[in-house]
Amino acid sequence: MLLLLAHTLLATSVNAVDNGLARTPQMGWNNWNSLGCDVSQSLLIDTSKVLLDSGLKDVGYQYVVLDDCWSDGRDEAGYLRHDAQKFPNGMKWVANELHDMGLLFGMYSSAGEMTCARYEGSLDNEEKDAEIWASWDVDYLKYDNCYHRGRFGYPEISFNRYNAMAKALNATGRPILYSLCSWGEDYVHTWGMSIANSWRISGDIYDHFNRPDALCACDDPRDPHCVAPGTHCSVMNIINKVAPYVDRGQFGGWNDLDMLEIGQGGMTDEEYKAHFSMWAALKSPLLIGTDIRELSAKALTILNNPAVIAVSQDPLGRSVAQISRDQLVQKDKYGQGEIQIWSGPLWLHDQVVIFLNAADEDLEMTTTLNEIFLHEGPEGSAPQTKEEFDVYDLWADRMEDSTAEQILSGKPQYKSSWYNSTRTPYKEGLAKADPRLLGKRVGSIGPKHNVLRAHVPGHGIRMFRLRNLSGGSPRYAMTKDEL
Repeated sequence: MLLLLAHTLLATSVNAVDNGLARTPQMGWNNWNSLGCDVSQSLLIDTSKVLLDSGLKDVGYQYVVLDDCWSDGRDEAGYLRHDAQKFPNGMKWVANELHDMGLLFGMYSSAGEMTCARYEGSLDNEEKDAEIWASWDVDYLKYDNCYHRGRFGYPEISFNRYNAMAKALNATGRPILYSLCSWGEDYVHTWGMSIANSWRISGDIYDHFNRPDALCACDDPRDPHCVAPGTHCSVMNIINKVAPYVDRGQFGGWNDLDMLEIGQGGMTDEEYKAHFSMWAALKSPLLIGTDIRELSAKALTILNNPAVIAVSQDPLGRSVAQISRDQLVQKDKYGQGEIQIWSGPLWLHDQVVIFLNAADEDLEMTTTLNEIFLHEGPEGSAPQTKEEFDVYDLWADRMEDSTAEQILSGKPQYKSSWYNSTRTPYKEGLAKADPRLLGKRVGSIGPKHNVLRAHVPGHGIRMFRLRNLSGGSPRYAMTKDEL
């Protein structure tokens, strides 16, 4: 019996990349969603200064990722060449400047003959390209999926194409975070974790909460083998795509739901809160996609919420899972509408619970301890249903807009108002029960009063941390391979 169990565990284990990076989901900024090809040396330096001055670097946004349109072909030896007009001091100079600010530098290419903007790609040039990036002291690579010469359509084909770059990066000896961007094609959620620190699970996001778009070609958002992932995928479309395989992320490798749209202007404040909360709880990388040189105070108070970021960076490394979904609710003008409840374990025997209201009306939503701990044991069999918890609202202590405005205007006295994860890492802050990471206590739940209830605005969210008061029971181990 023991031999059979061991054989079963070996057969089902999932090996994850172990380059020492992305032990929690990576955080940073990328220019593509807001600026596209409008890239330059000054953009990267100015953006980096905003990350520092606004406190975003201190709460965890450390990677500054330059997307497409930076190159100028190859030199006579076959190495990639930077555009000297856009980057007159060169890429190594940019990297050094960012490193001096305590930040990390990311770059972009595609596993094709060209990038998506039709610049030089890296297909069949992996070793030389990895070598030049390492020589420039690059810390991060976003690796896209355009112009791949038809090398897709079967998992092994895509795996081999992306693994060539993984091997090349590893061979440089420099730790370079590998962000694989195959748009969810060829069942990447089954093999991405073996070679990359993150893997995109869908077509490109756009700045809308739930509007269907023909360019986001999957009719069934839960189809894991979408032939044409496309673009213009809404927040809800992407959430529903990842729901069946949220457990694939683990230490060192994460499901990537694409960049954050907060601050772009296409969604309401409640929708942006829902977007940020779900990306954090689903353990997606958190890459700001807006031009933060023009960041609004309201957007800053979403992006810098340490109580929500602490869920993203939680040491346990477990995603939330969907415990209920109801589509029999009021629809909007696009015919869209549903409500969902999500729950997931946190370090120190805590639990995160999310009421997601994508209906076209405000609703009262409820759940019970039996449902919250469904994945620890069905029908109330989980030991946690017998325990006591304090309930904390993770958005109740959101920074005031007036404070954010003062920060963005450069008032140094407000620096003490934000959480500094460089000085106190999230694990240490949680161990000390730092109130900025817990949110506001709004009640309790336990065996005698086991219902959690909240008013949730339409296209909005309520997010709670359940703080265990009973010492905590052992949890079922979801991770298939502990690194």
